[in-house]
Amino acid sequence: MNIDQQLSARLKDAMRAKDRPVLDAIRNARTEIQKAATAEGASGEITDELCRDVIAAYVKKLQKALPAYDEAGDRGADAAAKLRFEIDYLSEWLPSKLDEDATRALVEAAVASSGATEPKDAGRVMGTIMKAHKDEVDTALVKRLVDAALAP
Repeated sequence: MNIDQQLSARLKDAMRAKDRPVLDAIRNARTEIQKAATAEGASGEITDELCRDVIAAYVKKLQKALPAYDEAGDRGADAAAKLRFEIDYLSEWLPSKLDEDATRALVEAAVASSGATEPKDAGRVMGTIMKAHKDEVDTALVKRLVDAALAP
């Protein structure tokens, strides 16, 4: 069963159970997937790769919005809880990311193999890592570790 079919089945189950948080999370994700599939230049086909990419982008957008709701205190508590639930729920369809130690090992290997020694070489190292491990690593973490490894 592909991701789109899984989302459809879970949506039906959530409707039967009247599970509002799950309904909202799945509906929001499916809306984003439909937008991407019907965007100009898209094939219109909903593949697992498209679903993963869209869900990853949507989760990232939610994670960026979360601090604003946290800073709002009590006024933003409900919205923050909703965002956290959606992030956790939708993360099931995302590939698991390497932890910091494993990512650091990739960065050290890429720095050594590329011969990078200066901060200006960071782009080349980042490109090497992201090309080979795009779905496995957190981009922000890789950037931070590359910058630290090449710091003067």
